[in-house]
Amino acid sequence: MFTEYIKKAVSPYHTVLAAKEMLDAAGFEELKMSGEWTLKKNGSYYVIPFKSAVFAFTVGEKGLRIAAAHTDFPCPHVKPKAELESRGYLRLNTEIYGGPILNTWLDRPLSMAGRVLLKSKNVFAPREKMIDFARPMLTIPNLAIHYNRDVNKGVELSKQNDMLPLIGMTEILEQPGAGSEDTVSKDNYFLKLVADEIGEKPEDILDFDIYIYNYDEPALIGMRKEMLSSPRLDNLTSCYACVSAIIEAAKRKKKAAAPTKIAALFDNEEIGSGTKQGADSALLRQLLNKIYSATKRSEIELENDISEGFLISADVAHALHPAKGEKYDPVNNMRMNEGVTFKLSANQRYSYDAVAVASLQQLCEKHNIRYKKFVNNSDMPGGGTLGPIISSWLPMKTVDIGVPILAMHSARELMGVQDQQALEKLIEVFFEE
Repeated sequence: MFTEYIKKAVSPYHTVLAAKEMLDAAGFEELKMSGEWTLKKNGSYYVIPFKSAVFAFTVGEKGLRIAAAHTDFPCPHVKPKAELESRGYLRLNTEIYGGPILNTWLDRPLSMAGRVLLKSKNVFAPREKMIDFARPMLTIPNLAIHYNRDVNKGVELSKQNDMLPLIGMTEILEQPGAGSEDTVSKDNYFLKLVADEIGEKPEDILDFDIYIYNYDEPALIGMRKEMLSSPRLDNLTSCYACVSAIIEAAKRKKKAAAPTKIAALFDNEEIGSGTKQGADSALLRQLLNKIYSATKRSEIELENDISEGFLISADVAHALHPAKGEKYDPVNNMRMNEGVTFKLSANQRYSYDAVAVASLQQLCEKHNIRYKKFVNNSDMPGGGTLGPIISSWLPMKTVDIGVPILAMHSARELMGVQDQQALEKLIEVFFEE
């Protein structure tokens, strides 16, 4: 279920692990990006080139259908020297990843997840362990209104001071048995905590990549439970839809000359996608080259399939806010539970190709999938997506779609339940049609 996926996908690495679990259960075969591939016609495979990105695909004969999403979300990220002590309190030194709504992270139960790199015999292949504390460990406390009488007029928060999570008190380090036989101090408490959690020695830890996440669980709300309030809807809604759709596509009886279908989950969209595991890299093109080489298809066949291909860029959209309607286009807006949002932008902040949009419209109408077109208020350009990035170097018909949500980039966002169902169905029939 989607909500179970959200609970597991607490960092980009764990988003990939949750997808891997689904793909393994569906019988997909894992490949190594560096290996030589032998692919079967109609076979189902996946590859994890870097631990925060995953690509699942089914081998077809002609054509390309790609659905792409991103695994990352805005949040605090732990710095290498994480320990901070002040006035008897223990805090974590963090930086802000992406663009979260900072005040929504205050006064919540927070946890941590990511990966830890450890000493190994081969210096170019450090050992690696995933970590998820999977329990409330931290919080970022607000300042009482008595000391900030203007708090309800709006407060600018310092990322370096106000947003540092509280993890404990110095007294706990001074108590017998606070850690273990090893010495725990205000200078190494975080490293010791991480080491204990993964069953390793602190001195063996070389580096870590750990994200702070909202420990709150998803909850159905509304008079008829028609809405879902949850952390990380941006962009787990799309990740889950892409993976579940490729799994369903693999179950169906294959049609003659079916296209190759790919569910591509990239990392780092929230910071521009310009990384080796991001959408603005050669990674997807490298994957296509390996697929076509392993199936004895020529480079010209690949180029032809790209030119006739179709890409869905799946990311959340802005739902119309009940109190701030003036922020939106007066007519090209979208409420929750109105279906899939088609995100359009003449300035190409979202991919806009009228032929592609018309094609996807017909697909929706054929399968009775609700949809609506969204355009930003002209005075507010909105954010970017994977669509224009990928299609700029992989030129094919592209449409940006997603579920409309409220409180985008909050520690807890809000969506309509019916919209997730519509998104999953649309990507599924997109692969099948």
